[in-house]
Amino acid sequence: MRSITIFFDRMVQRFLPDAFLFAIILTFAVFVLGIIFTGSSPIQMIDYWGSGFWDLLDFAMQMSLIVVTGYILASTPIIKKLLAKLSQLANTPEQAILAVTFIASIACLINYGFGLVVGALYAIHLAKRVPTVDYRVLMASAYSGFLLWHGGLSGSIPLLIATPGHFLEDSIGIIPVTETLFSWFNIFIVLVLLFTLPFFNRFLIKSRGPLQNTDATSWKSESMTENEAEDSVDIEKLTPAERLENSRIVSYLTGILGLCFVIYFFFKNGFDLNINIVNFTFLFLGIIFHQTPRRFLNSVTSAVKNAGGIIIQFPFYAGIMGMMVASGLSEQMSLWFVSISNETTLPLFTFISAGIINFFVPSGGGQWAVQGPIMVPAALEIGADTAKTAMAVAWGDAWTNMIQPFWALPLLAIAGLKVRDIMGFCVLILIYSFFPIAIGLLFF
Repeated sequence: MRSITIFFDRMVQRFLPDAFLFAIILTFAVFVLGIIFTGSSPIQMIDYWGSGFWDLLDFAMQMSLIVVTGYILASTPIIKKLLAKLSQLANTPEQAILAVTFIASIACLINYGFGLVVGALYAIHLAKRVPTVDYRVLMASAYSGFLLWHGGLSGSIPLLIATPGHFLEDSIGIIPVTETLFSWFNIFIVLVLLFTLPFFNRFLIKSRGPLQNTDATSWKSESMTENEAEDSVDIEKLTPAERLENSRIVSYLTGILGLCFVIYFFFKNGFDLNINIVNFTFLFLGIIFHQTPRRFLNSVTSAVKNAGGIIIQFPFYAGIMGMMVASGLSEQMSLWFVSISNETTLPLFTFISAGIINFFVPSGGGQWAVQGPIMVPAALEIGADTAKTAMAVAWGDAWTNMIQPFWALPLLAIAGLKVRDIMGFCVLILIYSFFPIAIGLLFF
């Protein structure tokens, strides 16, 4: 195992390009595959690519705000103290790995955007507490919690098919979350990953080999080295405009207004912890906890530096999705797996096909729109469980996120790392997680 860990880490470090170049390579790969397997002409593939290029603008803004608002909130004195307090759970590198994996997994089960930010920020505080920990393995462990998101409360596919009016309602009706999120097979997968993944990641830190410059003190991300000194202001020497910028009253009134909406939202909609309300809550808590508009804006200036990768890369993934869907390439991949399946194996092969398609369509809702109309009729035709088939798509989407940089970008931005720094360890996490997911889909 030690040799395997070292092999994957060194291979990724040597050959995996930056996340932006990874998106470029995927773009050309899908372009060529679409021409070869779907009969689309080069001009048609270019049209599909360009037409879909801006389809993720809303989502790119949401994910950028996840990074920005998470950073803003984490840089407030009260949250720093809280995370520092939680970091006292760990006194050794092994304990740091166990703690960050478990906390990140729980947070991702609550909400995926919340979990990505909390996992990264908690890992940074653990690195400050235990500077001898391998920073790359620590961040890979924080990201590994993202494996569980689609089996949790923000899982887009199970929530969608439980909502009246979804686009497949005529075929499968309304499938309640008791048959998806709270089914025995999903509970088995979630519990096994939740309680074994921390120990698997602990094993990774033991078997990573004699690599150099991996401890937390070797990494100098802005999040690791930020100046925590509070600024002091002489009120008497301020102009009226500067007094307004340093007014606590302005921040408190604005923050309270925002939190009133949050309370009203949950009262009206129940515990609907979607990404917009998470961003909204983070933003207005940040305004309150920073106490003055000036401190808040200083934090914003530092935070937006971390969102550049998301802003420029998500349109390329939207273009890839456009080529996959419009050319029919994703449909052909799904139909091939259906052709080799039976009543028992369809969920397993659906899971594997969803994992492959997730490379090119790295969005849970988008992937269901692509695969749902193919997998649901197949399940009905051969008598397979439609709820389990839907969850197989969900778990396939979550599974290969471990080696798809799309979702790692917010965490990497906060951590100050590149995708190659964690991906070698994530490959091993991907291999391990296949087994509990496959067992749950086949035997429960």
